[in-house]
Amino acid sequence: MKNTALTHIHESLGAKMLPFAGYNMPILYEGVNAEHETVRNAVGVFDVSHMGEFLLSGPNALALIQKVSSNDASVLTVGRAQYSCLPNNEGGVVDDLLIYKMKEEKYLLVVNASNIEKDWNWISAQNDLGVNMKNLSDDYSLLAIQGPKAVEAMQSLSSIDLASIKYYHFEVADFAGLDNVIISATGYTGSGGFEIYCKNEDAKQIWNKVFEAGAPYGIKPIGLAARDTLRLEMGLCLYGNDLSDTTSPLEAGLGWITKFTKEFTNSENLKKQKEEGVTRKLVAFEMQERSVPRHDYEIVDASGTVIGIVTSGTMSPSMNKGIGLGYVSVANSAVDNDIFIRIRKNDVPAKVVKLPFYKK
Repeated sequence: MKNTALTHIHESLGAKMLPFAGYNMPILYEGVNAEHETVRNAVGVFDVSHMGEFLLSGPNALALIQKVSSNDASVLTVGRAQYSCLPNNEGGVVDDLLIYKMKEEKYLLVVNASNIEKDWNWISAQNDLGVNMKNLSDDYSLLAIQGPKAVEAMQSLSSIDLASIKYYHFEVADFAGLDNVIISATGYTGSGGFEIYCKNEDAKQIWNKVFEAGAPYGIKPIGLAARDTLRLEMGLCLYGNDLSDTTSPLEAGLGWITKFTKEFTNSENLKKQKEEGVTRKLVAFEMQERSVPRHDYEIVDASGTVIGIVTSGTMSPSMNKGIGLGYVSVANSAVDNDIFIRIRKNDVPAKVVKLPFYKK
């Protein structure tokens, strides 16, 4: 099991550590609800250094990215990032990812921790274009500084105006006394903030300075358990749950990152699926009674017929009710449709709702 450059700090802070995607990761500090509220109302810091980073460079770097990803990366300018996915040949998804345009002919791909090897092999197998690929995953650390007070709390650490970095844009600048740090206005919480990419040897310095600068703003370390509740309240997909090798981006509601203005892996079949219509859809639902939906619970209709399955579920800390995502047949996918979640042989009522669950 791998450690991040900050594992010893998490242990010294009393974090509950558990294996996650092959890494020893902090899952909890003071508790999910308290950590969740810190990010929603102030500012919190996640160590997400387990994520993977690939650097693609050369004259054909964009061509390879266009070939393997569903979104149109040709619209990216230097300093912009894009959400995309890697379709497979069977109609599913290899992974979802972020694509950063670092320079002309130079791109950073950020992939899910559990899929680093799979993604690397997948992209490498399609690299018949002579693109220079480097796997930087073991060399870089990633901190997600999230929350409405993140900009104000971190401004003293950089000479650039953090508030001017637009959503899904980034700067390579000075931060916490170091040069050439990637400061990205991205995140997985829906509460604003930044993701900071740095070399492993600089992670401790950045962590310490971030907490020093953020102290007056109530900054706290946040574990991966709260990261999951935060992303789910915003209806953001988690690979392995809501996206997988057998779910298409169109079924998952990711038509907006599936651009048929170019050819890419399995684009012909996905285009056909779009034209003919999907048979199932990922929907959001709220429980109508106090109960918690969980991954793999069956979704049924009023007559008890199974119509789908829960992919993600939790008790929402912000709303104090059970919420979830799941795939159901298209006939049962309309907003306000009544469905039932089978929890220990009881069919508990729920209602299909529009995302996001949590509205600021």
